[in-house]
Amino acid sequence: MDKDRIVGSAKEFAGRAEGAVGDLAGDAQTQASGKAREAAGTVQNLYGQAKDAVRDATDTAASYAKDAYDNSGDTLRDGAQAISKKVQDNPLGALLVAGGIGFALALLMSRPARRPPPSRWRYYG
Repeated sequence: MDKDRIVGSAKEFAGRAEGAVGDLAGDAQTQASGKAREAAGTVQNLYGQAKDAVRDATDTAASYAKDAYDNSGDTLRDGAQAISKKVQDNPLGALLVAGGIGFALALLMSRPARRPPPSRWRYYG
């Protein structure tokens, strides 16, 4: 729990108490001061809650990233083994897929560069 949440809750409670004293005494200035203190406490409490939420989210994201990093070698190894098994089971299909990918890459790399469209207005000055 963040210290801003604790301080904000204390200010909010003090503001409510001050507002209640102002209500009992009939003093408008004390009532207004209590409402202002209560609002400031509420804002500080919400700020502390936001900080806690961000801290929790970053901890969760870091945990997910660590798990993904720790398991990435296993996943890559499993994928490589699955691909090698598919190639061993169907070598002709694998050859056709590799050739198709190579052909597509050759087409992409041999395309002429795109020129910008000609401008509509020319200045002959």
